[in-house]
Amino acid sequence: MIDELHEELASLYVLGLLEGDELARFEQRLAHDAALQRLVHDLRETTSQLAFTAPAAEPPPDLRARLLDRLDTAATWRAQRNLIAFRTPLWVAWAAAACLAIMCAWVGQLYVGSRFEAATLRDQQAVADFQLRSARNQLEAERIIANHQLSSMTEQLASLDRQLKAEGDLAKFKISTLVSLAGNTPQALAVAVWNPAKQEGVLTVEKLPALAADKDYQLWLVDPQYPIPVDGGVFTVDPATGEAHITFKANKPIKTVAKFAVSLERKGGVPKAEGPMVLLSQ
Repeated sequence: MIDELHEELASLYVLGLLEGDELARFEQRLAHDAALQRLVHDLRETTSQLAFTAPAAEPPPDLRARLLDRLDTAATWRAQRNLIAFRTPLWVAWAAAACLAIMCAWVGQLYVGSRFEAATLRDQQAVADFQLRSARNQLEAERIIANHQLSSMTEQLASLDRQLKAEGDLAKFKISTLVSLAGNTPQALAVAVWNPAKQEGVLTVEKLPALAADKDYQLWLVDPQYPIPVDGGVFTVDPATGEAHITFKANKPIKTVAKFAVSLERKGGVPKAEGPMVLLSQ
């Protein structure tokens, strides 16, 4: 980018008004600055058109005589390298210089004005780009928030679906409370849960008496499709608390559990209930 100082120096350089060190420094920079070279070229093109805007002038009457005198001095003419020089009145030179200076100043103002307009347009473009980026960033943020909300809603729906399915499965479970039938242990209690889909269940008992070494408790499932209760396996209880928690399976496919029962049997269990019933579901 060319600063104001070098723009002024370029105008003076085109008019031939730079001298000495200032001229040397300017030409040294001009040799390496492409932007400055373009500016000098544009100023020269502009000033070259000034000659066509000047009005026609009648030369002084004695101009012809002076020219002929100078042509007669051929030796002097050759010594000056074939350059014909003639003097014009001082006021004409000053007037031409003033006109050129005014014109260059006017051109410089036009150039500076055009650069200012270009800078203004660049600033406006930068503002528009910033606003566009801001709008894009806002849209992206809104998209991310919307996706997050959608993901959260999807997770909530999936959780609700799992909950509903679990509740639907739970409704299919058979849950029964078994109460004591033995007079000596009225506080004994058990809860049985049967999952028909998995054909398995869970039994939890409390306060059942401890058993002799040759005895087991045996669980039975009453299914109307079978003439006798179906074996659900044997179990023992903690001698100190009378508690047990077991997972059981029937030895036959169960369609419907009407009741659960627990009997006292010999060690290892029996295919058909023989001992007394100690627990029965209501």
